[in-house]
Amino acid sequence: MAIYRETFPEVNADLLLAYVGMETDLIFNHGVDLPGFASYPLLETKEGRELLEGYLKDMIALGSKAGTGVILESPTWVANRDRAVALGYTPNSLKNLNQQVVALMAEVRAANGDLPTIISANIGPRDDAYAPEAQMSPEEAERYHSEQISAFADTAVDVISGYTLAYPAEAIGIVRAARRFGLPVVIAFTVETDGKLPIGISLEDVVSKVDAATDGYAAYFMINCAHPDHFKTVLEDRPWMQRVRGIVANASRCSHAELDEAEELDDGDPTELAQQLSEIRRTFPHIMVLGGCCGTDMRHMARIANVTGSTSA
Repeated sequence: MAIYRETFPEVNADLLLAYVGMETDLIFNHGVDLPGFASYPLLETKEGRELLEGYLKDMIALGSKAGTGVILESPTWVANRDRAVALGYTPNSLKNLNQQVVALMAEVRAANGDLPTIISANIGPRDDAYAPEAQMSPEEAERYHSEQISAFADTAVDVISGYTLAYPAEAIGIVRAARRFGLPVVIAFTVETDGKLPIGISLEDVVSKVDAATDGYAAYFMINCAHPDHFKTVLEDRPWMQRVRGIVANASRCSHAELDEAEELDDGDPTELAQQLSEIRRTFPHIMVLGGCCGTDMRHMARIANVTGSTSA
């Protein structure tokens, strides 16, 4: 069923699963060291590449079993210039790794049948997602993120996904950059425990601002890196909500500040999380992308697929 803006690849699926909790799973559950919270350097070793490939295959297997589509998210959330320089990467080496990971994703997709599968180039904020110290203008954000987006433009990527964004100007810049390179784009905002973005703006206001500044080019908006308890009370049956078509939730009810200081993983209750997402989808059946962010693993994704898949609109 065609429910997306014409900029998004059409898929034959009522529900798309998305997973961006790999980093916390690797660090806390598998003891993998990820300096700078960066997982893209895993491409540089055989063992690391196998880890990344394993997550991709797990998602495809889950989608096949549950009868859903899948959005494969690239491990490139912090693969931008400012965050990569501290890890010793040059712009050229960073470009190469961004492109390598999409090539890997395309290989895995091609080898795994006819499951509706979207390859998403995941990009994150330039600064701290939870507490950005300096806010760029839309023009600055477009210039900055164009570097990473341009690397994806020559790959098999289907969509650019800006995740865990905290203020409208950066989102506007990402949307404009994606449009300049002729790529579909999805924007996901993070919220605090009061349902507002870290800078204090409401979801309604930020969605409206981004759409107004970009002629509504984004395929849709999402909420990510927050627990349903943090935002479910601000979701309402109004026009702006029709533009929110995805939720990729945290397992933990902790605030962002608490998560930053946590020494142990809070993986919440996988069944409860899935039930909460299912309830939100029953209330807002236009929501077609669901998944897990920090603290989640394939247990959570399996519950989400099983519970929400049975409530397809």
